[in-house]
Amino acid sequence: MSAKILYIEDNEQNYYLVYFILKAQGHEVIWARDGRSGIEAALKAKLDLVLLDIQLPIMDGYAVASALRSQPDLHSIPIVALTSYAMPGDRDRALAAGCSGYIEKPIDPVTFAKQIDDHLAATLTGKGTAP
Repeated sequence: MSAKILYIEDNEQNYYLVYFILKAQGHEVIWARDGRSGIEAALKAKLDLVLLDIQLPIMDGYAVASALRSQPDLHSIPIVALTSYAMPGDRDRALAAGCSGYIEKPIDPVTFAKQIDDHLAATLTGKGTAP
């Protein structure tokens, strides 16, 4: 199963780790380094999944998730928060902003590909996971 994934992440090292894992699984990965360019990229590309850091320059991930959810063409695309925010309430706040999933950093390279495949499965079979 091959997918087009947008990863909105300002940290280059985090991006490259995720990129190499997903590329090895046959996925195409698009990178945006801040919230505003992430929204622009999402509107231009036909995506299967958005991975979204929460702590971003220009717009935080909560604002980005809300903005993406307001776009009719993106409503059914899963948005997965991929973040180091792991305090009580952070997961709920990401889901309330429009994320359909939540993965804590640092990621576990052994299980990460499976987590992504689980989020993609519903989308690629036509059963989106959007809230």
